Amino acid sequence: MYSPMPSTVPPSRAIYANRTLNMRAIKAIGYDMDYTLIHYKMEEWERRAYEHLRLRIADLGWPVDDLEFDPKLAVRGLIIDTELGNVVKTDRFGYVRKAFHGTSPLPFADQKAVYARELADLSQSRWVFLNTFFSISEACMFMQLVDIVDAGEGPRAVGYADLYRKVRENLDEAHMEGELKGEIAADPDAFVEVDPEVPLALLDQKASGKRLVLITNSEWPYTRDMMSYAFDRFLPPGQTWRSLFEIVLCAARKPAFFMNRMPLFSVDEPTGLLRPVPRLGKEETYAGGYAALLERHLGLFGDEILYVGDHLFADVHVTKNIQRWRTALVIRELEGEHEALEEFAPRQLELSSLMWEKTQKEQLMSEARIGVQRLRAGYGPMPKESEKELLSRCDAIREELAELDGRVSLLAREAGGLQNEHWGVLMRAGNDKSNLARQVERYADVYMSRVSNFLHHTPFGYIRAPRGSLPHDPLPG
Repeated sequence: MYSPMPSTVPPSRAIYANRTLNMRAIKAIGYDMDYTLIHYKMEEWERRAYEHLRLRIADLGWPVDDLEFDPKLAVRGLIIDTELGNVVKTDRFGYVRKAFHGTSPLPFADQKAVYARELADLSQSRWVFLNTFFSISEACMFMQLVDIVDAGEGPRAVGYADLYRKVRENLDEAHMEGELKGEIAADPDAFVEVDPEVPLALLDQKASGKRLVLITNSEWPYTRDMMSYAFDRFLPPGQTWRSLFEIVLCAARKPAFFMNRMPLFSVDEPTGLLRPVPRLGKEETYAGGYAALLERHLGLFGDEILYVGDHLFADVHVTKNIQRWRTALVIRELEGEHEALEEFAPRQLELSSLMWEKTQKEQLMSEARIGVQRLRAGYGPMPKESEKELLSRCDAIREELAELDGRVSLLAREAGGLQNEHWGVLMRAGNDKSNLARQVERYADVYMSRVSNFLHHTPFGYIRAPRGSLPHDPLPG
């Protein structure tokens, strides 16, 4: 059987293709920095972000002194329903599969009553998609504040939508004012998870003729400090991280970088001072600018450029839709997801076997019921068995199904709590793809757990997509 992944690559370190990518055809590679080239220890980073946010919310008069950050309360790919104060996980069609109101699971009956006729439509402002790790502290605080509002302990007449806006605005201000990043830069050992293989992957790409560009929303001083910390010790003597990149664009304001024309400034690297300039030069550092300006400088367009980032909207959605660049998404959680799924694999086989048995018994019961129906109504081919025999068979199968359902339910609950006890694995919602998986499928040509996975594929080969499957495809074997 054909596999799009080299057999020597561990599944957690592979690059997965939704659309086949010929690396030889890529002339330039742009990289995001935060959670792409630099991976942070999510709990430590988001705990500090949460604390900065909590202090700001406290200054607004909210009783939040006793609140604590819960890293398991939310995961990437969830959706905030700002109208009802819920956080939900949906399948690829937008149907809600799990929901919390505040910090408590919404009972299934309540969930069904609220969302049976409601799809989570991300084009509507009511729904907020949690795109990145940076959303975890935001979601945690929102869920906790919903509890406070419901208990009547917060400021009066605050709706859930207004509540979300307050959380979002104050978290943005915490990031913008630089206090949080100042803490990270002062103690990177506490916040950064160093990957010594990333510099080697970029060295391979640069030596093969790829033109590398760094495009980050972070300011120059922070970019310089983080990249030096994570890269320089792993590079050949005499080289620094800066020698890897032809162009560095800081304060890029993505997604606006890919959508609008914005002023360009040259950055004086020693001082950080900015000077307006009309165009890009070679091997310099800049702030601002826009994608079309970079394309003109490189003399490259569209699918000659690959952009690698972690943010579904700011890094791959607009890049794909507007610039038609090739796109790669970094999803660090894939490693934990693979580990959880591999550990559960024997029980997944058992669950699949039980579901097959359940399907067969349901079919037998349905055949018996249609036989009873035809006997009573006097139409169609008549069954050989009597009505009494058919009803007796239905009763026996019903008992067998009840026993089966108990066993299936236990395994299904265990499967639903893999990786995160509340929300399960990232890329699935029950048996279906999650909304996150659908977004990845639509906008990311390839996706991977970390940038160093490029080492397993080299700058010269194809990263091939598997043949697309359809429900009516013949089963293998």
